[in-house]
Amino acid sequence: MTPSLSSSSVHIAVSVDSTDPDIYAIQTHAPGPAGALPLDEEFLLTAPSGQIFGLTQDAGMGWNPALLRRKEFLILSTQGGIRNPDGSPTALGYHTGHWEVGLLMQAAAEEFSKLGAIPFAGFVTDPCDGRTQGTPGMMDSLPYRNDAAIVLRRLIRSLPTRAGVMGVATCDKGLPAMLLALAGQRNLPSILVPGGVTLPPSEGEDAGKVQTLGVRFAQGEITLEEAADLGCRACGSPGGGCQFLGTAATSQVVAEALGLSLLHSALTPSGQPIWLDMARRSAQALAALETTGLTTGDILTEDALHNAMVVHAAFGGSTNLLLHIPALAHAAGLRVPTVEEWSRINAATPRLVDVLPNGPVGHPTVRVFLAGGVPEVMLHLRDLDLLRLNALTAHGRPWGEMLDHWQRSERRRRLRAQLLASDGVDPDDVIMAPRRARSRGLTSTVTFPRGNLAPEGSVVKSTAIDRSVLDADGVYRKVGPARVFTSETAAIAAVKGQSAAPIRPGDIIVLMGRGPLGCGMEETYQITSALKYLPWGKEVALITDARFSGVSTGACIGHVGPEALAGGPLGRVREGDTIQIEIDTVHLTGSIDLVGHDGQRYSPEQGAAVLAARSPHPDLAPDRRLPADTRLWAALQQASGGVWRGCIYDVERITRVLEAGLRALEETENHKAQR
Repeated sequence: MTPSLSSSSVHIAVSVDSTDPDIYAIQTHAPGPAGALPLDEEFLLTAPSGQIFGLTQDAGMGWNPALLRRKEFLILSTQGGIRNPDGSPTALGYHTGHWEVGLLMQAAAEEFSKLGAIPFAGFVTDPCDGRTQGTPGMMDSLPYRNDAAIVLRRLIRSLPTRAGVMGVATCDKGLPAMLLALAGQRNLPSILVPGGVTLPPSEGEDAGKVQTLGVRFAQGEITLEEAADLGCRACGSPGGGCQFLGTAATSQVVAEALGLSLLHSALTPSGQPIWLDMARRSAQALAALETTGLTTGDILTEDALHNAMVVHAAFGGSTNLLLHIPALAHAAGLRVPTVEEWSRINAATPRLVDVLPNGPVGHPTVRVFLAGGVPEVMLHLRDLDLLRLNALTAHGRPWGEMLDHWQRSERRRRLRAQLLASDGVDPDDVIMAPRRARSRGLTSTVTFPRGNLAPEGSVVKSTAIDRSVLDADGVYRKVGPARVFTSETAAIAAVKGQSAAPIRPGDIIVLMGRGPLGCGMEETYQITSALKYLPWGKEVALITDARFSGVSTGACIGHVGPEALAGGPLGRVREGDTIQIEIDTVHLTGSIDLVGHDGQRYSPEQGAAVLAARSPHPDLAPDRRLPADTRLWAALQQASGGVWRGCIYDVERITRVLEAGLRALEETENHKAQR
């Protein structure tokens, strides 16, 4: 019988004494490690005391003292959970994405040792956006990225003797945090090892679709038994990021496109030999970068940033990267890309990858890997003259040279052949040439609508809008009533049909007050995914100052700026207002406007005047559950330029704001004292 914590047993105090007599066999001293530290007179006279003490700690942990004072490489990861040697859990991690990355660290550490170096390892685990959907835990998701990046940077600096840094990460916030940490180490060599992807089940649904089990059950789309079965089997293997191109997979793709990861490393299937080989070769590459004197600053350049934005567009990547790439640019000391630059690149770059959740077929990410992954896409982009091929990679060679190697590699030939043999899928139907992509209906990735509801801009994954709701010219046009919500809980209840006024086809959901100042800028995936997988969801639009990964359909528009609680006009919309949305998926232009209320219709210009004359929605307020540290994060990122600068900490700007505030406070206090 399985033991359980009954209501009675949890109130019984644990005994002070133990029945195990062996606990009293206590040592009070030990001989210590054998051997001697490799010290010399000059080292003792000139080295900082911390460096000498560090050798003592190394020997104390069991490293052979005769092998100390060699080059040291730091491996940092987002590992979570406790695995038994057979892979079963002693304690669960938060998600599959960090469950197996310790194996990558071990493979890399063993390789460093073979190279005659000394590996160190540290851990900063990460949350799961899927696990916190619809809960107060989501209020910590985006702020975690900044916090973790700070901790990771502190850990790097706290090992002053490191010759280089390897980051190992997989998922939505841990991988961007690792990228921010590495980007800040401009004078050190570094490399990013992506944690790869989990496999899809042989039969069933992917980890994105199963996140809609509750709403589909509520709407009568599936039975209880189907939900239980599908939910159990969605993760076909125990490690790796989700099988769709959400934030986790897109971040891996972007890391490789930046040149920070080995060629063809993003989206590797977790736990397999090719995945472990990637870790070993990454250790070799980092050691080679250190030997040749190439640093992170040599790789993370304006050209690298350009390539990452182009590859993001070609893959049809997650809209969350519009937060993370600007933050990465800031951390690297590069110019932060503007909305206009994002729009220009997306207009020039065709989407070439048929991958979940975008379709049209929607292949899992492991098939994208087998079809050639990032370098295969970049071959097509090179033919279109969209890349900057002189940008360096983690191989110490420029992209132009590396793509030549890829094109004639055995790896490319064998993996593409395996995809056809194992899954019966032509790799050229997964990663397509531009002409084929156009013929299959693939459109450019994102559009940035403005208008009287989003004067600073917004973003829609326009390629995800269901083709059936577009007009013949490729334009999405919708006029409908605003259904206003100030909490995600109320909005999802209406989508499920569990409120007094359920969401109906034709409605436009306006979810306000969910940006950084309201709730830490939660990800509203449970709403956007529900609309995608409900039969009538394509007939509903969403406008919000929150964010989402890109699993969406009938025009889900996020990142609306300014956010409602920063005075944005979105916070002045009322229930029943008439909203007009227009998104040109061909030319990538769009607008979202208030155009009427109470039976009146007027122009967007008149709508702007109506909004300006209104007071904010009476229910608009920060979430009462908002943690104090998230409030601090929200205030600091707002002072740093807000969402469109990537929710960063701009220390210079924050300092100026604080100094100006202190001066104003002193002037106020002096004025009061003189009265």
